[in-house]
Amino acid sequence: MSESSSRRRGTSAMIVAGVALSATALALVPGSAGASSHREAPLIADAPAYDNTDVYAFVSPDAEGTVTFVANWFGLQEPNGGPTFYPWAEDARYNIKIDSDGDAVADTTYRYEFTTDNAAQQNTFLYANGPVESLDDENLLFKQFYTLTKIDRYGEETVVAQGQAAPSNTGPASVPDYDALIDEATVPVGKGGQTYVGQIEDPFFLDLRVFDLLYGADLSEVGQDTLAGYNVNTTVLQVPIDEVALNGDGAANPVIGIWSTTDRLSSVEYGGGVEEASGDFVQVSRLGNPLVNEVVLPVSLKDAFNAIGPDVDATIPEVVDRVLYPEVPELVESIYGIPAPEGPRNDLVEIFLTGVAVDAPTLDGSAAPIAADLNSQILNADVDPKSFVPAEMLRLNTAVPVTEDANRLGVLGGDLQGFPNGRRLADDVVDIGLQTLEGAFAQGLPPVIVDALAGGDAVPANDAEFSDEFPYVVKASNLNVNDEANSQGDGTDAPSAATSSTEEDEGGSFLDGLSNLFGLVPGLAGMALIGAGSMRLRRG
Repeated sequence: MSESSSRRRGTSAMIVAGVALSATALALVPGSAGASSHREAPLIADAPAYDNTDVYAFVSPDAEGTVTFVANWFGLQEPNGGPTFYPWAEDARYNIKIDSDGDAVADTTYRYEFTTDNAAQQNTFLYANGPVESLDDENLLFKQFYTLTKIDRYGEETVVAQGQAAPSNTGPASVPDYDALIDEATVPVGKGGQTYVGQIEDPFFLDLRVFDLLYGADLSEVGQDTLAGYNVNTTVLQVPIDEVALNGDGAANPVIGIWSTTDRLSSVEYGGGVEEASGDFVQVSRLGNPLVNEVVLPVSLKDAFNAIGPDVDATIPEVVDRVLYPEVPELVESIYGIPAPEGPRNDLVEIFLTGVAVDAPTLDGSAAPIAADLNSQILNADVDPKSFVPAEMLRLNTAVPVTEDANRLGVLGGDLQGFPNGRRLADDVVDIGLQTLEGAFAQGLPPVIVDALAGGDAVPANDAEFSDEFPYVVKASNLNVNDEANSQGDGTDAPSAATSSTEEDEGGSFLDGLSNLFGLVPGLAGMALIGAGSMRLRRG
């Protein structure tokens, strides 16, 4: 399942060099970066069906003892982009990978593979020739089916679910009730799990005009949720925590690391209207924390990053150096005159590569700068510290209880269940990351907010509200993206995007709730917040 060590290390060297050029991380500047991993690399931009966009991981709010993973692919889907619309690739393996022992190699993999039945579509250009009221409706002419396979650390494969993916939402005439299709497309997984596979409205919210000279070079170009109305393909997977925890014991080993990948057959031949794929499966896309490949790596190294595993991330000195001395704050200083925090930034190293823990194994042998235990696998009782490998991945401590009144700023807002401790759908990773990189916790606690950037990208929430019940996501939009009204297909209005990142009514004091978890000291919150910022640097 994994690449050879030699190949990985060779490729990782390239990646590291690229990370060193994290000047591209400028997308993290005032407000945000690009749309996470949407079209982040040259090769994958030419193959959107294989492109990871975002990964989310959180303790399920409505199913005690379970964890939910949301992995998205094929971004920037304009709802009316027919007649082919947005299929899953048949020559691909879509993977959700979990590392429980800290060696940066997947201990559990959930793999989705697809087949297509479009025989009824061959004599028409239509996707559906009448109202589609169920997945098996004869009016639906294009249908896709999947097999979900669980692969353990020894390579043993077990099919845990089979189902039909919900189709693209082609419009109210063809799909009068998409919610009904979501319900039908949600199927059981093993014992105590479930999954939804299909199209959804893109849950990532941010202003993408960072690419116009960093929001106009004066922060005048903010406040537009660039992804509003666009859809993505998703796999939402909920499983018992014990199923992904080290030794099957989530109580003793609550921390996991998560990332997603896409494998594709290495050879494709096309001729006479027929495409045939063959050869070995190779990894062509990878995503853990948001915004890394798109805004940290230079173009020359983006494709290489998509091909390697996290176990080689910290093997290149140039990469580590760029985490210790990140270029994003320097770029902000050069354009906006906001002083960059002094390096070395060991706080970012801990959040980015090791997770937050008092005894986190730092790269230079010094003491972990954040004296708090949050989300490093080193906290797991059964982890061997000698096998721990610093690596970039989204880390989640499943022992942190679900927050009743979640704060969009996560740990920065005093909410320990939020980003960078996992990532919930409503976490504002852009504003969190910006303040972290700009040194909100560089001087200790309480955090020092950079007032000039307190408004972030002025997009504090998604254009449609998420659900508190599985699968939590918003149904796929069916409206024109270029329509002025352009809200969701259900007609709901988009929320105001003028909320400041530091509003007290969004979660209270940064220190609230920090004193009890793992004996956390206030520094923990700051720490986690840094993790958020490191999300951008994470790859760097």
